[in-house]
Amino acid sequence: MCRNIRVLHNFEPPATPDEVQAAALQYVRKVGGATKPSAVNQVAFDRAVAAVAAATQELLDALVTTAPPKDREVEAAKAKARAAERYGS
Repeated sequence: MCRNIRVLHNFEPPATPDEVQAAALQYVRKVGGATKPSAVNQVAFDRAVAAVAAATQELLDALVTTAPPKDREVEAAKAKARAAERYGS
């Protein structure tokens, strides 16, 4: 589940709200132990996702770095090369 959580800090362009939301959803799924909560737990699940997304955005907004922003396409190409090496495809 958590393999889908990506580094969101120091990219150009910055992380989108959708990326922050997706990371929050993956985190809550992992912690909650379910990819889809039962109907009785849906409200608590949704509230947790919203809280984690808000905390994540607050963190991203507060972080400071002197490193130049990373290029998304370059980082994606590096990840693809690592996967090809690891899985032989």
